[in-house]
Amino acid sequence: MKKTLLLLAEGFECYEASAFIDVIGWNLVDGDKSTQLFSCGLRHEIKSSFDQRILVDYLIGEIDVEAFDSLVVIGGFSEYNYYKDAYDERFLELIRLFDARKKIIASVCVGALPIARSGVLINRRATTCNLGDKKLEELRSYDVSVLNEQIVTDNNIITSCNTSAAIDVALLLLERLTSKEQSNHIREIMGFKPM
Repeated sequence: MKKTLLLLAEGFECYEASAFIDVIGWNLVDGDKSTQLFSCGLRHEIKSSFDQRILVDYLIGEIDVEAFDSLVVIGGFSEYNYYKDAYDERFLELIRLFDARKKIIASVCVGALPIARSGVLINRRATTCNLGDKKLEELRSYDVSVLNEQIVTDNNIITSCNTSAAIDVALLLLERLTSKEQSNHIREIMGFKPM
C-alpha cells in the first residue's frame, strides 16, 4: 500500500485538499487499490479557509516518515492564518524529513512557500501562486529558481501555480505512486479530460 500524508495548516484551501482526498480515494476504491491518504496537522482539529473544521488522523509529532511514500502540502489563505502553521518549525521539519528520504512532495499554490522556507528548494526549480508577483518574489527570496508555469517538477518535488492545478497535481502524484495508465484510468472515471 502506498501511503500519502496530507499536511494541513490552519486556513488550508478546501478544494486543494479535496483533490488529493478524491484522487487517492478513487484509486483505493475503483482503481488498483494500492493507495491510501491520511491527514496530519499541529492540532487534532484544523480550521480551513472559510472556517470548515477538519479532524486530522495524526499530529505532526506522531508521524513516522518511513511509513509514508509521499507528502502533500496544500496552500491556504493568510486571512485564515495559514502562514502561522505553515511556517511553524515542526511543519518545516517534517518537509525536510520527507525530502531527505527522497520521498515525493507535492504542493498546490502557496503550499510551495513552506517547502521553500524549509530550505529544500534552494537552487531547485519551483512555482507558486501567480496572481501578481508577490508570492513569486517570496519564493525567489528562498534562493529558488522560479518558473511561472502551471506545474513544475524538480526530482521528488512537485509545485504548482494556483488552485486550478490541484486535480492535475493529484493525478501526477498518483502517476508517480502507481503508473501513468493507472492515473489516466482514474482521470477518466472521475470525468476529467486527458491532458
